[in-house]
Amino acid sequence: MSAAVQKTGEAGKGAGRDAAPRAVGVIGGGRMGAGVAQSFAAAGSRVTVVESGAEAAAAARDRVATGLARAAERGKLAEPAETVLARVTTVASPEELPGEVQLVVEAVPEDAALKAKVLAAAERAVSDDTVLATNTSSLSVTELSTALRRPARFLGMHFFNPVPASALIELVVAPDTADATLESALAWTRALGKTDVVVKDSPGFASSRLGLALGLEAVRMVEEGVAEPAAIDAAMSLGYKHPMGPLRLTDLVGLDVRLAIAEYLCATLGERFAPPALLREKVARGELGRKTGQGFYTWE
Repeated sequence: MSAAVQKTGEAGKGAGRDAAPRAVGVIGGGRMGAGVAQSFAAAGSRVTVVESGAEAAAAARDRVATGLARAAERGKLAEPAETVLARVTTVASPEELPGEVQLVVEAVPEDAALKAKVLAAAERAVSDDTVLATNTSSLSVTELSTALRRPARFLGMHFFNPVPASALIELVVAPDTADATLESALAWTRALGKTDVVVKDSPGFASSRLGLALGLEAVRMVEEGVAEPAAIDAAMSLGYKHPMGPLRLTDLVGLDVRLAIAEYLCATLGERFAPPALLREKVARGELGRKTGQGFYTWE
């Protein structure tokens, strides 16, 4: 392992000494993609969001605008929200990304084939020096890199939800990732005012693997009637100082997202990550958490 890969989250300290990329592409304008776009735009980057269809593009821009308005209300923006939003534009396909972008972050759904397709399309549109990053929370960065002609310029940048408020970016290094690529990602992480955790590519990385293990056991406890969701969450929040309990977090992440990650980790790491029947049943009923209004909790 190179010296660069051995760096820890201490590297994330000292935000403000590193510059954000001049221009960034974000593929996918959903909740995560919009959050990534908002964060880079607020740091001074010109951001191009890829979202097909006029309605989807407008919705993506609205998400960024709403996020910026909320950040302004909390005093978290150095400029007026309108000024920051003016740096965000949309295009319909990865092929339309500006060639001068320094970074492209893929933030489409957790489908390996889809991610590989859009990353390869983006690579054809941008310069040879552009860094490509996937925001996957569990899929193999190494396998995704096989779709690219320049795997040395590729890594995982796992952002956390909600992106603007989260303090962490998990940087995932594949065997072919160049040290210079990681160094750029470290600098951009600091420029966003966030802390890095650098890990080697492995199923679930560090955050999803550990977080999912706790979340699945919490679901099993509900399934077995050990305690109500609120009681389980309170035990972890008050007893172990977690910012929130594992079931409330599952609602925020999305039960469908948690199920997809569990299925992937079960296939790659074994039965200890087998999804509980209750999780499958809730997803089948459309109880996906906050985004549908019902998960382990009822959301208004």
